[in-house]
Amino acid sequence: MPTDNSGIDALVTALLGELDDLADAVSERIRREVVLYQAGDPVPVGSLRQSVLDNAELILRQFVSEHAPDLSAPWATGRERAQQGAPLPEVVRAYRVGFAHLWDALVARARASEVDDRVLVDFAATVWRLVGTYTDAMADAYRDTASQIMLEREHERSMLVEALFTGVLGSQDTLWEAAQTLGLPVEGCFVVVAAENPELGKRSLVGIEPRLRAGGIRSAWRLSPEEHIGVLALPYPSLGERLPDLLRGGATARIGLSPAYPHLRETPRALRLARLALGTMPPGQADVARWDDAPVAVLIAAAPGEAERVASTVFGPLLDLPPADRKVLVDTLDAWFACGGSAAEAGKRLYCHANTVRYRLRRVEELTGRGLGDPKAVAELATALQVVRLLPVRG
Repeated sequence: MPTDNSGIDALVTALLGELDDLADAVSERIRREVVLYQAGDPVPVGSLRQSVLDNAELILRQFVSEHAPDLSAPWATGRERAQQGAPLPEVVRAYRVGFAHLWDALVARARASEVDDRVLVDFAATVWRLVGTYTDAMADAYRDTASQIMLEREHERSMLVEALFTGVLGSQDTLWEAAQTLGLPVEGCFVVVAAENPELGKRSLVGIEPRLRAGGIRSAWRLSPEEHIGVLALPYPSLGERLPDLLRGGATARIGLSPAYPHLRETPRALRLARLALGTMPPGQADVARWDDAPVAVLIAAAPGEAERVASTVFGPLLDLPPADRKVLVDTLDAWFACGGSAAEAGKRLYCHANTVRYRLRRVEELTGRGLGDPKAVAELATALQVVRLLPVRG
């Protein structure tokens, strides 16, 4: 660093004696040249001036110091600007404007004191090296603080979403505050999404939040080891008809949708219904199911233990057949229902003759003791069929 005979130390001492005026001038120049600082928001005028004062004093003293740079002031500036929400590129620009003003002041003082220009030229390398060091320190502090703030906000959002889904937010005031933080209305048109994770802790719906936001749908999500759940605020109810297609495009596992509901306080019940809708699909299927698409399947998902007992009672000996024989009869019954009770159409679907279908259906009747001409028996067989499609019934 320059020594006494360079003349620089005298210039720095003089500038330190005018530090308050220098801080005012630098602050004014930053506010004039950097748009972000002109309105005093998000960086108040007082905050800017104090930061300029702290940094200017530290930097001027560093100009004539032989010690490693003290980075406390740029670190403090970076942290404060991140907390204020000021964009980093604008903060860096302000920092460089401040450095430029200090250099201009130093040059003006040097020329007034008839300091040799060669001294300034030699000293310039030191100054601009410090510019890089201090600016980098400020930016590093900003990024560290911004990352910490983002993590804290994500943690807060996750806790609020969890409270919303569990019904912990009892009072209207706390519900309103949570909705404000999550960017959701309290009243409107809501739908809950429950997505099964394809692997432990991996999202089933990657990138879903920005994709929904592009369509005008605000949402809040929570990821657990088993599922990815979210509450969606639809701008208008008819948009709900498009949701299955929108979600199906990124589905890697089962996804259930609740019915629409009007108030955020009803979210816990809606989550239960979305999970039931998810359970109406066989495991391993990657698709979307709405709660009201398959009401019988929803009942099965709501009480799987009881449903298995019903299926065992209805199908009886059919479930005791060898797996291959049982599959043939269950598939035939399934095709017959899917074809509206037409043996001919079921035969086309199964690539066999209609008489083969009729023979197999008689076997089902014999084994179950339920005739396909009896509406009550048909209803019981249809229910049992859905159970064995959805649940691991014995056999």
